[in-house]
Amino acid sequence: MSTQYKILFALSAVVALISSCAIKKSGDDFRCSLPTNIQRVWLGPDYWSNPLQDWQLKNGRIECITSGGDRNVYLLTHELDKNVGAFKMSVRLGQLDLNEILEEGWVGFKIGVKGEFDDYRDNAVRGIGLGVGMTTKGRLFIGGLEENTKALASPFHNIRLEFSAQLAGDNYNAVLIAFDSTGNVLSQCVQNDLDSDWLEGGVALVCSRGEVPHKSEKRVAINGSNWGFRPGTERGGNVRFWFKDWSLSGTKVTGYPEHSYGPILFTQYTLSDNILKMTVQMPPISDKDPQEIRFQIPKGKKNWETLREVRIDPMARIATFRIENWDTSKDIPYRLAYGPYHSGTCKKNDFYEGVIRKEPLGKEEITIAAFTGNNDLGFPNNDVVRNVSYHDPDLLFFSGDQIYEVVGGFGIQRSPVEKATLDYLRKWYIFGWTYRDLLRNRPAICIPDDHDVYQGNLWGAGGKAVPSGLSGYDAQDAGGYIMPPEWINMVQRTQTSNLPDPYDPTPVEQGIGVYYCSLNYAGISFAILEDRKFKSAPKSLLPGADIQNGWIRNKSFNAKSDSDVPEAVLLGERQLNFLQNWASDWSHNTWMKVVLSQTIFSNLCTLPKEEATSDEVTPKLRILEKGLYPPNDIPVADMDSNGWPKTGRNRAIREMRRAFALHIAGDQHLGSTIQYGIDEWRDSGFAFCVPAVSNIWPRRWYPNTAGKNRLPNSPQYTGDFEDGFANKMTVFAVSNPVFTGLKPSRLYDRATGYGLVRFNKETRDVKIECWPRLSDPAQSDSGQYPGWPITINQLDNFTQSSQLFLPRIIITGMIDPVVQVVSEFDGEIIYTIRINGTEFQPKVLADGKYTIKIGEPGTNRMKEFTAISASRHEKYDSLLVEF
Repeated sequence: MSTQYKILFALSAVVALISSCAIKKSGDDFRCSLPTNIQRVWLGPDYWSNPLQDWQLKNGRIECITSGGDRNVYLLTHELDKNVGAFKMSVRLGQLDLNEILEEGWVGFKIGVKGEFDDYRDNAVRGIGLGVGMTTKGRLFIGGLEENTKALASPFHNIRLEFSAQLAGDNYNAVLIAFDSTGNVLSQCVQNDLDSDWLEGGVALVCSRGEVPHKSEKRVAINGSNWGFRPGTERGGNVRFWFKDWSLSGTKVTGYPEHSYGPILFTQYTLSDNILKMTVQMPPISDKDPQEIRFQIPKGKKNWETLREVRIDPMARIATFRIENWDTSKDIPYRLAYGPYHSGTCKKNDFYEGVIRKEPLGKEEITIAAFTGNNDLGFPNNDVVRNVSYHDPDLLFFSGDQIYEVVGGFGIQRSPVEKATLDYLRKWYIFGWTYRDLLRNRPAICIPDDHDVYQGNLWGAGGKAVPSGLSGYDAQDAGGYIMPPEWINMVQRTQTSNLPDPYDPTPVEQGIGVYYCSLNYAGISFAILEDRKFKSAPKSLLPGADIQNGWIRNKSFNAKSDSDVPEAVLLGERQLNFLQNWASDWSHNTWMKVVLSQTIFSNLCTLPKEEATSDEVTPKLRILEKGLYPPNDIPVADMDSNGWPKTGRNRAIREMRRAFALHIAGDQHLGSTIQYGIDEWRDSGFAFCVPAVSNIWPRRWYPNTAGKNRLPNSPQYTGDFEDGFANKMTVFAVSNPVFTGLKPSRLYDRATGYGLVRFNKETRDVKIECWPRLSDPAQSDSGQYPGWPITINQLDNFTQSSQLFLPRIIITGMIDPVVQVVSEFDGEIIYTIRINGTEFQPKVLADGKYTIKIGEPGTNRMKEFTAISASRHEKYDSLLVEF
């Protein structure tokens, strides 16, 4: 007998042995059932497709319509568990185009799919498993290609692949068989002594262009190596297959129906001035599926009443509800109803429940959790979600970069617009998958930043389009938006449609919408800003600086003295006018003012001098061992920060100062608490930049000269400084990155975490907390980043340096009135505040005469006092006011 026939005989014997051991079914078996009369991108709630836009459901089949590396569909609702047993998986497949001669690639399964963070969602997005299938040359393989398998003849049409595994000692014997449409065996291959670790985890269908997986006897630790764009996943080629009748059965199979995702994916809502606004995020449904979602509240003990029915936005795939006169005095359960939609051989209804919390007007302390930089290393961030849930915040704030271009591992697709939309939505769905349980029961504010619109940096320039013909840094440095305006508006609708109505809804250039507005909740008034959209691009305004990617490459250019351009825009006149009006409006029983934006208005970052002044497009940072301090770091001038333009920065801070407002923001990838200075240090409000949840680009603050006037025993990087643009700032705490020794280092060594701010209604104190993602707040021995918590008072947000006073105000007949101070020189409102109690000591910034208005705005209980002179004596006089 020839060697070839001996090998085939041995294979047949092993196959017969495995087949003779029947794979027992269990109640957790899976069989794919798909509707036959619709076509849509979304495959159904049981599946996660990678990437979304390269797959579709059509004619009862799952189709990979775009060729590329590692296209796969992960099964969410069933896994291979650790229990000892056996299983069998089967699918029918075929080429989409039988006339094509296929490039190198393979189709089949991934077995035992696991990610790095022990969660089925991570498995679905970035998991690694054992490749099992058929190459485009028709050869079967398990884990890697063998030389002795019989090749199937192409083209490949209606082939059934069946993979089964049976326990043999400590490991498994496995067999893969290919059948034709009548059940005849076409080819088969066997893998004995397969490591049992490969048979634990999720399963997926695969259609992949490129090399067949290499043989791997053991699973290796990932430790961050599967993060970012994965080489080999580029689009291209002609490896496109359909799949049908996918099934999975056996005693190793466990069902998890609660892992399904959709069709209602997640929600965001806000409550402001008795108006409820909620955005419901949906997947890409078909035109034959229902196009409306119903918002319901309980009616009686068992029934639900529909309050609104809203049509789904066909591009953003959202439904936005706006309900006036909402009862804010109590918790109200809600239910979203969708359907019946096409699912398998029948139609189903989908329900999504949550609670609209009562507005906590009587609560002594209001807590806000704040986030930035949601890269997917660490997804689904179970530690962050668990810890934030422990704090039970009243409101969530996502300051930007909810997604990055690399999220999900397949890069970005910029065109055509519909494909680019699906590319973004997949990343956005990953964000919602992380936070959906936090979002369903509490208000949330979410504002997009540069990476959300597929730009590394964004100087929005009033919404203009980037000049055609430019790419890379040249495109973004020119100012404006790279992506089409309809796509930008789609992104904004997904993230901001639940916000209160815009202050002035007039679009900017290209018809790009705006969302800056105020939100009034629990006595706190939030000014929500767009600090990128109107900002000028520095490159054309500073030609001598040779700017690329926001960095100055001309070594002789002095950023501190020469970079300010008075006509350069930061917020723009429209937002400055909004801030001015907002600062003076203390209606709705407002007792605190807070500004929310993408990033802070200073450049808190240092680099070694030789790197900060190099020709690098983007200087790179080194993370230090704990306790080390670099000897030659200097403040840098990065124009992506809102330390530039200086004049625009100072105008914005002045308007915020009129409201005694705290500024909360993110983006800088470095947690910090600072106090702004304009003319003098500490003459303006405080700012809190929260740390990144997952830090794609770490920064640090280690200036080589110690800060002035720092607190006793504080690090030398605290105190009074000038940033790289000569902006005054006082640094109180910084979460500098240090080596922790934990894996993956790209997650834990980059000072990741979240922020928490607590506002005390009785004292008007503000407690600022900066939490590492490693720290469990439920444990008494867990702590915050060094320097936190920091407690300030509302009054600290005006000035600590002025020695000019108006008479002390003493009030009877009214508690917590509003006090407004107006300059009689030019009519400028210096500030407005609802004081705490019945006494208040007003300060001003300049000599002169002032008008003081006291009382409750909008009523007849207002009094005005004119020609009040400023004095350098704090207790020179009192102003008695009776109501």
